[in-house]
Amino acid sequence: MPENIPPLPDFTRWPSFPFEGDMRVKPLAAPVDVEPPRSGEDAAECVACNTPDDAYIWISERWRVRAMDRPTGLPMVLILECRSHLDIGDLPNLLAAELGVMTVRLERAIRSLDGVARVHVNRWGDGSAHLHMWFLARPYGRLQLRGTFLTLWDDILPVIPEQQWRENLALVAAWLADFGGTAIAEPPHIQWESPSTITYAGDNTDESPEPDADASRPTSLNDASSPPSQFDTPINDADPHMPTSIPNNEPHPHPSPSDLLRSDTIPAQRAAESQPVAAPPATAAPTPNS
Repeated sequence: MPENIPPLPDFTRWPSFPFEGDMRVKPLAAPVDVEPPRSGEDAAECVACNTPDDAYIWISERWRVRAMDRPTGLPMVLILECRSHLDIGDLPNLLAAELGVMTVRLERAIRSLDGVARVHVNRWGDGSAHLHMWFLARPYGRLQLRGTFLTLWDDILPVIPEQQWRENLALVAAWLADFGGTAIAEPPHIQWESPSTITYAGDNTDESPEPDADASRPTSLNDASSPPSQFDTPINDADPHMPTSIPNNEPHPHPSPSDLLRSDTIPAQRAAESQPVAAPPATAAPTPNS
């Protein structure tokens, strides 16, 4: 005898339905006589009541907003909770009025994020007895995610980068804090280290320490009593025809590295090395800081 299989509902053919292929409807179970208690019916065992403030992204005197423990496929998924251990039908007038204000405020905060087109607001209440409102952000341009299946797509889509997720949390928390309360979430900190040394391209000169900035030392190069300066160091010990120092009364030009490496000076120097000369040429020497 063939099994009586009910036909698939029309929503399985919606563009937003996340599944395809052969499917069939589960048999409907018989109703129970007494429903089991929800999680946290007793305030002493309620997870929301026993969670500290630092686990939330934003807190106030009567409301708190928390996120998932990790990023998911949607740009943002947040839960709004009241501090009091109440369900939605148990709210006094003050909290009921504030619930409307907080719903609008949090929806606007999430919708202000880049790449968010809509924010779905849902309340189911079958899992936990403590009031919690869900806020799910639909990515802009993802028309296939429109409608009631957004929660299913959240588990199917690739997980967003954690850094982007934490930045979004910090932005929403700061947005809410502008109207009161305290933002707990912070943007991720930049991890960087400065290099211990810096190498300049084309710099073949040895590094030398900065001159001692002692006010007691004479500053004039023409002062005979001044100690030897950096220009009195040997220039080319391997070449006997090159001068070993520049007098202090000579000018000290600062040629660039490209001038020192010009190819037309090399043959002239080699020719000077192979022939005796009457007097050493007056060649300007590079300074250590050039």
